[in-house]
Amino acid sequence: MSYQPIWDGRSGYGGRKRRPLKRALLVLLGLCLVFYGAMEIFIALHDDTVLAGEPRTMVVFGCQVWPHGPSILLRDRLDTALDYLDDHPDMKVVVTGGKGDDEHISEAQCMCDYLTAHGVDRENIYMEDQSRNTWQNVNYTLDLMAGEGWELTEDVVLVSSGFHLSRIEMLWDRARMERLRGETYNDQYISKLAAPVTDKPTAVRMFFREPLALVKSFVFDR
Repeated sequence: MSYQPIWDGRSGYGGRKRRPLKRALLVLLGLCLVFYGAMEIFIALHDDTVLAGEPRTMVVFGCQVWPHGPSILLRDRLDTALDYLDDHPDMKVVVTGGKGDDEHISEAQCMCDYLTAHGVDRENIYMEDQSRNTWQNVNYTLDLMAGEGWELTEDVVLVSSGFHLSRIEMLWDRARMERLRGETYNDQYISKLAAPVTDKPTAVRMFFREPLALVKSFVFDR
């Protein structure tokens, strides 16, 4: 009597045919989830205010401008900057961010208007209003600082949303080291102010978006 294999309609004859492709995809998915989780942990570890040294320059990073003024995310950053400037009124402030296609003015101009309306001396504000992304924010700001004759090794305090700071720190260090070309400096004196994200839908979007942006910047922003 000969054996007749039974087709089970799913995995082949008698369920004996394995599914290596399915297992490989599951392993790949697992690795992606682990990597994504590691990126979230890395971002969370840098989502904190750190003040060191004696910063003489503040850099405030821009984001979306609405027709009536700064978006909630941008206002969070500006209010965080203002809290610090209350105790450091003579600090130089660089506001960085160009004009997006859906914005009526540059992010830098919007930030300048908001800060001056809240008592910051206009003479202390420097606008970098050409950048369109974080890498350009960093590079154009360093170009502005060099053009003003400021030492790139001087202490600075970087202001942005907490989730954004890991990427800013990485790019700031990369761009500044390129300009210094081997000249040593003490990077512990890069201070940062982590602004809260009070708009919850934005917080959720950034939770999923920022790890991808961090990887993109690590690989391509050079």
